[in-house]
Amino acid sequence: MTTFALIHGGGDVGWYWHLVERELRQRGHDTLAPDLPCDDDSAGLPEYADTVVDAIGGRRDVIVAAQSFGGFIAPLVAARVSAELMVLVAGMIPAPGEAPEDWPANTGFDQVMRQQAQRYAGQDLIYHDVPPVLAEQARRNARDQSDTPGHAPWPLEAWPAVPTRFVLCTEDRLFPPEFMCRVVADRLGIVPDEIAAGHAVALSRPKELAARLASYAPAVGY
Repeated sequence: MTTFALIHGGGDVGWYWHLVERELRQRGHDTLAPDLPCDDDSAGLPEYADTVVDAIGGRRDVIVAAQSFGGFIAPLVAARVSAELMVLVAGMIPAPGEAPEDWPANTGFDQVMRQQAQRYAGQDLIYHDVPPVLAEQARRNARDQSDTPGHAPWPLEAWPAVPTRFVLCTEDRLFPPEFMCRVVADRLGIVPDEIAAGHAVALSRPKELAARLASYAPAVGY
């Protein structure tokens, strides 16, 4: 049995992962998806990582998977719990010393976002392929995202020595695939795995994402 520690994105809740959790548990795995302190202005990246590490507790054989902004937190967690594998799902990839608020300019995302906003003017960039009922529930669950974790430099001096995979969403309107392929190559030097889905893949394609995550477990010795 593998434990999947699932980290949601900015301004979100652990509920985001609930359909993927169900699929993984049906496959015999353990899962956890804690709510990060997104709306707490006293909490920075270390406190976000503490929340996940505390939820993991004494569990072993952990795969850490993170969505979107969770990419800034996953390496902090993986390094502390000696994770077997880290998976970024449409995730932001930090560089040592880089504050999250600097990531858009450093990666070129600020320009990409302007282009996407024009291309999809008036359209949903995140939940466009999510069933309407789920999309509405996700919007109701959304929380304010504090600016605090965006200000401080990412604290690691290097990417942790943890095997890393990247799941690229080929229909992502927020982080378009051409942009993310470049960032993944530049910052991780790996070839991403692909799922035909938008940014909120855990809601739009939970079975496919769970199958992809579960497929990684044997690769790390289970």
